[in-house]
Amino acid sequence: MSLASRIVGFPDLEVERVDRQKGIEVWARPANRPLCLHCGADHLRIKATYQRTVKHTRQGNQVMTLHIKTPKYHCRQCDRYFRHRFAGIRPRYRASESYRLEVFEAHHGGVTQAKLSRTHRISPATVERWYQYHNEQKRSECANHTCPRVMGIDEHFFTRKKGFATTFVDLRKHKVFDVKLGRSEPSLRSYLSKLRDRDKVQVMVMDLSETYRSIAKKYFPNATIVADRFHVVRLINHHFLNVWKMHDEDGRRNRGLISLMRRHEWNLKDEQRINLMNYLSDYPGLKALYRAKQKLIRYVLLKTLTKKRMSRKLPGFLTLIEQLHQSPLRSLAKTLKSWLEPIVAMWRFSKSNGITEGFHTKMEMLSRRAYGFRNFENYRLRVLAHCGWDGIINRV
Repeated sequence: MSLASRIVGFPDLEVERVDRQKGIEVWARPANRPLCLHCGADHLRIKATYQRTVKHTRQGNQVMTLHIKTPKYHCRQCDRYFRHRFAGIRPRYRASESYRLEVFEAHHGGVTQAKLSRTHRISPATVERWYQYHNEQKRSECANHTCPRVMGIDEHFFTRKKGFATTFVDLRKHKVFDVKLGRSEPSLRSYLSKLRDRDKVQVMVMDLSETYRSIAKKYFPNATIVADRFHVVRLINHHFLNVWKMHDEDGRRNRGLISLMRRHEWNLKDEQRINLMNYLSDYPGLKALYRAKQKLIRYVLLKTLTKKRMSRKLPGFLTLIEQLHQSPLRSLAKTLKSWLEPIVAMWRFSKSNGITEGFHTKMEMLSRRAYGFRNFENYRLRVLAHCGWDGIINRV
């Protein structure tokens, strides 16, 4: 194999000459004669030769164009005809797979169709067609997958006209399993009832949504429902800050105090802890609730516990909830008691819906880059292509 063939990237081509006057024009021909595609025999004769013109990558600011002498063979053994095939160039295509992939990755990286049209000498419609082709290719690789064992479920906003959509995420493989329009049981019923291997889902992580909990119990009967740790902590802080208004409405407006109240006690610096304790000393009732809140958050942040350790922690947690029932935080205690099993299940697992929230941020960026989506199926295809795989397309 010649050095020029290595530079071009096709080992089965023999470069004859290169012209760099108008771009990079490369004339080449096949280096070897293949076997018959139909019977595998080597008794071939060249029936005719025609020239293929193919765009292939860019070097600097110039597009490389290949002019390839392509023989048409006749097999004497099976008496059939076929044209020479080149690895990396599909039949009847006027661009190599590496060139199409280059355009796809550039467009996905934010380069506009108009810019790619000028730099790669193709039309904007061609850019869109190649981009949709690779999206469909990656989506088809993810199609017909069975339900993941550890699934995260959460909602995100799609459009004002169509409302919210539900995201299903494989938390073990860090991939989006699917996205469906709607967030209620009636809107998702048709999709959920047709899911393959729903009974194999072992864990479902969700926020404190009654709708998703009822969906999990009905359509994923073998799954353990696990509450999302972030949402539980946020719920506790929300109720505590609302009760704070009852004790000191003016202090509740102080941003510095709000920041100290929200933080975990063990993350406060010595000076911050002293300032907070000096403030709470004037409100004994609020101070007691603050202590209870910190103790409750310590329970919520437990994870990867064994069953034996969980049995030791559970009585103290239940006692604390009962004490909150007799305090201004009774509404919080009622919610925690209704979600007791999913919250206690957090102690066994380290997975959370943080992965799902991260995908929601990426999906929002996809929507912004496209200046919004009107068709949900186009949006779903884009999400599955870019959030349901590792971002690397294997070259053909």
